[in-house]
Amino acid sequence: MNFFIPYIYQPFFNILVGLYSLTGNFLETPDMGIAVIFFAVAVRLILLPFDLVAERSDEEKFRIAQRVSELKKEYTDNPIVLRDQIRVVMRQSPGAILSEMFTVLVQLTIIIVLYRIFSTGLEGEDMHLLYSFMPAVEEPVNLLFLGKYDLSHTNSTLNLIQSIMIAISEYIHLNVSPIKPSRREFLSLVIIFPIVCFLVFMFLPSGKKVFIIASLGFTIVLRLIKHVSYLYFSSKQAQQTEAVVIPTTTETLQKEV
Repeated sequence: MNFFIPYIYQPFFNILVGLYSLTGNFLETPDMGIAVIFFAVAVRLILLPFDLVAERSDEEKFRIAQRVSELKKEYTDNPIVLRDQIRVVMRQSPGAILSEMFTVLVQLTIIIVLYRIFSTGLEGEDMHLLYSFMPAVEEPVNLLFLGKYDLSHTNSTLNLIQSIMIAISEYIHLNVSPIKPSRREFLSLVIIFPIVCFLVFMFLPSGKKVFIIASLGFTIVLRLIKHVSYLYFSSKQAQQTEAVVIPTTTETLQKEV
């Protein structure tokens, strides 16, 4: 705990309070919910290099898609072996796995930090942890997001939005993967997982929900951009392949004649 407070909790606490103070420059009153959204985006931007390592490059995705297509032809009569072989192909990047594990660890740490911040920290218990150079913050801190949602208490509407965002994120993730998801995976990740999250987060402070919603929104946009980039790359590769094949075929016909 001696390590957690000064080196992990206190810096995040000060960043969030600083963003809260910043929102007062363009809003009538500072809004902690807006500050949480800025905080979530900042965290995702910091983690972006690790996300990019964890995600395949367009060229690598294209090669994986080609290899998966070859495996489907080779094991067309043996779906169980096919699925195992595809998973082997997908796991051939240890760096991506380590990056993903690091990103998940950071996200879990921040969720723990946010739980304390919105449970007790912003209600006055941790205000002594503000650095001396931080701007003065009027107390009590306004914990109403958009003047409606109390971030220190649970809220079923935000909880529902969070579950919907989880479902959308998982749906996009499954559909942009080279591996076609099974019905079981679809039900588990797009239906059951969001429901479980709804139940787990039901009694937790809404501040955490706002962070997760903003973070998921960032993830969804990033995945869509990456998928469009991959489709463009695939189209270019297909055009280049056709440009090579057509002249070769023409030359072969001329030689035969």
